[in-house]
Amino acid sequence: QVQLVESGGGLVQAGGSLTLSCAASGSIFRINDMAWYRQAPGKQRELITSITSGGVTNYADSVKGRFAISRDNAKNTVYLQMNSLKPEDTAVYYCNALIVRRYAGLRPSTYWGQGTQVTVSS
Repeated sequence: QVQLVESGGGLVQAGGSLTLSCAASGSIFRINDMAWYRQAPGKQRELITSITSGGVTNYADSVKGRFAISRDNAKNTVYLQMNSLKPEDTAVYYCNALIVRRYAGLRPSTYWGQGTQVTVSS
């Protein structure tokens, strides 16, 4: 089995910073793209940023210039550095990864973390 475990959420004042981490573990052969999504109350889950295994990144306009995604392939971990946080960034943040499991063929499967709450106070 494969698990994604997130950490680093919490309460922060507007203008502050937080760093989220998401570590993948289990029977992993290779991790392809990794990403962060978020879901605010009453809204759909949205993709905010992604990173390929080679380090190519993409950002939603709402976080561009404030958030930075990175990964440590040796640790099977993806990070989200969040700066200049705004109250509208309040949401549950989920990591997502396309993972090829050992002994399961070459087709990747999608895995999700359990989610971590980020609350930004005004």
